[in-house]
Amino acid sequence: MALIAPRVTAGLPAEDAQNLRYALDGSHDITVFVDGTVHRLPPAARDAVVDLLGRFSRGEAVTVSSVEEMLTTSRAAELAGISHTYLRNMTDRGEIPVEYRGTHRRIRLADVMAWLETQKKNSTGAATPAGQDDEGADAS
Repeated sequence: MALIAPRVTAGLPAEDAQNLRYALDGSHDITVFVDGTVHRLPPAARDAVVDLLGRFSRGEAVTVSSVEEMLTTSRAAELAGISHTYLRNMTDRGEIPVEYRGTHRRIRLADVMAWLETQKKNSTGAATPAGQDDEGADAS
């Protein structure tokens, strides 16, 4: 997934910042219009927009960018419950995508989570051999 370059916007002029601060003061109802259509934002998006507007209201410059969480191999291995060496070997074999930052490997959190989901599906399928079900296990 390609990330869009960050956008940096200078702080608002003092009068605009003051007007925005006044509008936001004590309000938690933010209405978003796109081409004249009202849209309700999910709580996390609403909170991000309110935070952005709040920063503008204080006259702060703001940078908006996408975030894709990249993990060190140690952190990725910890999350996956496997050894650091095993994870490195998996990246060498191409089983988990890896990016290099200089000589350091970085792994996307989403790739670790996808691998874990695959492992979960594989272990669930292997837990009950074909032709057997759990009901017969308790029969005496």
